[in-house]
Amino acid sequence: VQLQASGGGLVQAGGSLRLSCAASGRTFNGYTMGWFRQSPGKEREFVAAIRRYGGVAYYADSVKGRFTISRDNAKSTMYLRMNSLKPEDTAVYYCAAKANSGNYYSTRAYTYWGRGTQVTVSS
Repeated sequence: VQLQASGGGLVQAGGSLRLSCAASGRTFNGYTMGWFRQSPGKEREFVAAIRRYGGVAYYADSVKGRFTISRDNAKSTMYLRMNSLKPEDTAVYYCAAKANSGNYYSTRAYTYWGRGTQVTVSS
């Protein structure tokens, strides 16, 4: 499956953005989807994940209550709504996919990765 993330940009602290991840090549609802982020000098970290049919989502503690992950299987697209953004949310955001369930939090569990989209939050 090929993944393409979009929607990043520059926003002031307290603002909002919505990221999208468009998938192609395989049946989208066959994949668990996730968002990760990486800032300079840091390892890539888990942000959120959503099961194949969107019924259950998982979040990093740092974004819980501010970010919402969702997916539209008919459009083969996943989203990340980010509210109340903070400067520490600044990073390149990546979408990822894996064919099996479980182990939602580890980068190594995901097989497919898209190119990232830059999110910059100014103070």
